Amino acid sequence: MTQIERINLMENYLNEAITTLKNFESALNNYHSVQGKLHELAKYYHSEEWRKDFDDDNNGLLPKDLKRGVLSEDAVYDVLNGNNKLLAESLEVIAKILRAGRF
Repeated sequence: MTQIERINLMENYLNEAITTLKNFESALNNYHSVQGKLHELAKYYHSEEWRKDFDDDNNGLLPKDLKRGVLSEDAVYDVLNGNNKLLAESLEVIAKILRAGRF
């Protein structure tokens, strides 16, 4: 590899890293901000209120045009499990990077 090719390659690495880190920071901030909402969602999902809302929906007592994704057992369960999976995967990635001692 020539000097010019090396510099161009490293410049590309730098630019990709800058963009990726900015995107990651934004995504991480968004992810962090939704954690409290996920906690509230989990509390609601495991509450008597959710069960009453679920039963009332099944009995046709709620408006037909009401968005009711939260009353789907699978949707809430999948989101909460997806969050836990993402947390576990994040820890694995962080541990792998730290073990590699790259920085």
